Amino acid sequence: MINLKKFNNLLELFFNQCEIQNDNDIFLTSLNDSKKEFSWKFTKISVVKLSEEFKKYIQKGDRCLLISENRPEWLITDLAIMLANGITVPAYTTYVERDYEYIINDCKPSIIIVSNYDQYKKIENIIKNKPFIKKIFSFELIDKLQKEKYFDINSYLQKNQNVNFNIPDLELSRKDPACIIYTSGTQGNPKGVILSHGGILNNCEGGCELIKPFISKQSRFLTWLPLSHSYEHTVQFIQIGVGAKVYYAESIEKLIKNMNDCSPEIMTAVPRFYQNLYQKISSSFKKSKGLKKILIDETVKLGKKKIKKEKLNFFQNILNSVLDRLVRSKIKKQFGGKLKTFVSGGGALDREVGYFLNSIGLPTLQGYGLTETSPVVSCNPIHDIRVETVGPPFKGNQVKIAEDGEILVKGENVMIGYWNNEEETNKVLKDGWLYTGDIGIFKDNYLIITDRKKDILITPGGDNISPIKIENELVNSELIDQAVVYGDNKPFLVALLVLNNEKNLIKHEEIEKEIEKINKNLTKIEKIKKFFIIKEKFSIENGMLTPTLKLKRYKIIQKYKTEFERNY
Repeated sequence: MINLKKFNNLLELFFNQCEIQNDNDIFLTSLNDSKKEFSWKFTKISVVKLSEEFKKYIQKGDRCLLISENRPEWLITDLAIMLANGITVPAYTTYVERDYEYIINDCKPSIIIVSNYDQYKKIENIIKNKPFIKKIFSFELIDKLQKEKYFDINSYLQKNQNVNFNIPDLELSRKDPACIIYTSGTQGNPKGVILSHGGILNNCEGGCELIKPFISKQSRFLTWLPLSHSYEHTVQFIQIGVGAKVYYAESIEKLIKNMNDCSPEIMTAVPRFYQNLYQKISSSFKKSKGLKKILIDETVKLGKKKIKKEKLNFFQNILNSVLDRLVRSKIKKQFGGKLKTFVSGGGALDREVGYFLNSIGLPTLQGYGLTETSPVVSCNPIHDIRVETVGPPFKGNQVKIAEDGEILVKGENVMIGYWNNEEETNKVLKDGWLYTGDIGIFKDNYLIITDRKKDILITPGGDNISPIKIENELVNSELIDQAVVYGDNKPFLVALLVLNNEKNLIKHEEIEKEIEKINKNLTKIEKIKKFFIIKEKFSIENGMLTPTLKLKRYKIIQKYKTEFERNY
């Protein structure tokens, strides 16, 4: 494995790996209808040639806005921007016009890259009378625009492959900005997080060390989490670091199909994906009968015992090995057959979900991080998974617990600061330490997240309640798809519920019984006293979920505040 410490920037990592790999080996593959494949040689030449075009419009430090779904051209463009001494500003394709307007006015990009006309339309009105925008680039031909107004990237790249070139001198240092990633805005307007080359390289070092046991020649990765998210943005450089073969999924709806298409060995995703997976598999298990049910129940039971480090007797060890072949291998086949591990990040993974997936032969490593830490702080290693934790800190990350329990992080991975926002930067960066806003403890050097400072509900009696914990209990029910808990400074808690569409005609009495059952796992102050049901599912499209499927709690409460308050 490459020594990542020796590189001064992400481009050196990429070009170094290009020299190691066979030119014609496939590096990037799109699984959409047209199924494009990009070799290492094509990718390398494309990066250099595209950077030459970018240099005509940008100077060192200029921001370059990138609006595109996941595809091979995304990585090529990101690297080409760096090579042109620019700074990539990725933006989610799911943003609404107001979000794009905010980001464009905040970072003032010199160029904007879109994937197609659909993405261009979203910004068409915003970019009028913006003299700082010098050129629009697009991955696909836009017939409706005059050629002098934009640049067709793919046509240009296909025509310019048979060329000789020298890789230009790379002047970038580890301290230089690599990208500005805007937070998903769960608490208000997004903030532009400036991440350095060194910060991402530092994270890659920890990531490569984590997945070292799974690495083979051209390990297969399936990527679907938006590359605009810091988690997946860094993962693409881990993929470069291990010389992986990367597949870009079509959509979350086609994820399982795509897993069968490319048989990935490693896949990164957010807790919502694993929550849905848990619900589907456990619901399927409940329908089993006879011998099949006995085998499944034993698989889950013995698997949980093993992951909890409980000793198995002689007979149980033999039975567990048999179940590996009879049950767990068949489950793996449903996900392409070669999956070695899931890695969960971007939010808290429910404990029951973690135990369940690991017990049935789908190793799931929970990690912890923030956009501000490039992003990973810690992660469980495969040889010692402790589901109730987020693992030990990555090498190079200093982590300590403040007197009030807040998790503080220091190291090269910590952001440079927030773009154009010194006030907010100074709130979270003090003496080099990043104040995460998360509450936690250490146990045997494994970090355990216990609460979130900002998401805590306080009772009239002064007790602290974590709504996320209760919401996880609620959505683990096969009847409930989404939930939001309300009750800051209130005498009791009220839950907003979105029911599972697959469970048709659920009666109110059934939900009442389900809530009673869930309440048995909660303390007195955590119990749900009242609830109401809405029909509209929270989604990215209606603005209630972030692009990484986190609840926009403040927006949901704002919209349904009247209904919440009616219950008091």
